[in-house]
Amino acid sequence: MSLPPILTERLRLPVMASPLFIISGPDLVIEQCKAGIVGSFPALNARPAEQLEIWLERITRELAEWDAAHPDTPSAPFAVNQIVHKSNDRLQHDMDVCAKF
Repeated sequence: MSLPPILTERLRLPVMASPLFIISGPDLVIEQCKAGIVGSFPALNARPAEQLEIWLERITRELAEWDAAHPDTPSAPFAVNQIVHKSNDRLQHDMDVCAKF
């Protein structure tokens, strides 16, 4: 099975950063992606829930700006870790916000 083009064309290293509770946020994710590795964060780090959309807008915008300024070294993709458990009452909200981006 081959990797999808977004991974083979944008990853400089076959690495995905771990979504760290409390620590992972937009600053870290943006720098990870600029370095050519998949950046990630847990959706629940964005508190309150409305903060998630602000984070995703910022990450998406800043990485697009990076890509425009650095076409030879585009940013890697990023991931949002979701807690898929009935105890997570934000899951549907967070999934809806992620779908926008």
